[in-house]
Amino acid sequence: MTLRLRDGVSRADTDEGIALLDEDTGQYWNLNPTGAQALRTLLAGGTPEQAARELTEAYDVDAETARVDVTELVATLRSAGLLEP
Repeated sequence: MTLRLRDGVSRADTDEGIALLDEDTGQYWNLNPTGAQALRTLLAGGTPEQAARELTEAYDVDAETARVDVTELVATLRSAGLLEP
């Protein structure tokens, strides 16, 4: 299952991560480098497990923490209405 940002959500890569703008509400979110890396993986068709594994390889984080972080990231983006259903 590939995640997709819904229509009306813009994405901009920044030096610090990714900025997301909901053009309908004017709200924006800034993702830190780890959140940005996970989101890039997921938007490219990667699984949450793959995103978590990449985080453990790139950062000093254990597999369970990375898995929980990716799950919470997806839940937060869904809750904010930034992803396609």
